[in-house]
Amino acid sequence: GGLGFVTGRVGGAAEEHPVLSAGSVLVGVGVDGRLAGHLVMADPLREGTHDMLARLRRQGTGRILLATGDRREVAERVTEGLGLDGIRAGLTPDQKVLLVLTERKRGPVMMVGDGVNDAPALAAADVGVAMGARGAAASAEAADVVLLVDRVDRLGPGIEIARGARRIALQSVVVGIGLSVLGMVAAAFGYLTPVQGALIQEAIDVAVILNALRALRISPAEARSPRPDAAEPPPGRPEANPA
Repeated sequence: GGLGFVTGRVGGAAEEHPVLSAGSVLVGVGVDGRLAGHLVMADPLREGTHDMLARLRRQGTGRILLATGDRREVAERVTEGLGLDGIRAGLTPDQKVLLVLTERKRGPVMMVGDGVNDAPALAAADVGVAMGARGAAASAEAADVVLLVDRVDRLGPGIEIARGARRIALQSVVVGIGLSVLGMVAAAFGYLTPVQGALIQEAIDVAVILNALRALRISPAEARSPRPDAAEPPPGRPEANPA
């Protein structure tokens, strides 16, 4: 428990401990009726957060906020240097929903969360993204998208894939409807027989389906770019030296 609580139970004065940074919590450990030591707990920043935020900016995200139920000093310490547009700390689930609804007046809102308290806000957002690897089941059920790995930097590639799939879907819809309309006009003026019209429509359907299958080949930009160490030979294998 808290250092003061444990010290009061086991007796004795609290030992010296390092100065805590903002947002850290000091926990006392008691063993056999005496103070054995203490633990310093703090919330670390998820790996890849800096790159993810920079990528979102490049993709056109205009406003990035942090909505958390933690104290403000904790939120400010964790997000120091991230360049967020705002921090909303000490929020209840209802207040998170209200924040999402308020931001929706500015434009489409994407909410990313992993806890039970995030579930209502995920459902209220235009796009709710849940961290499904270690997140709560309630948030995954309320979200529109679930990241199956505990890496927030997968959000950027996911957006690229979604945009590419949407672009291909719109192409298929426009081309399919356009060709079908042309076929109906030609048939109405007698340029196509019913059998020819049916065959042409089947060909249009096949072409649209094949075009839609291109979505399976969408790869994010980072997957297309070579890794920095890709050109280096693995350890123990000498480079080829052509004569």
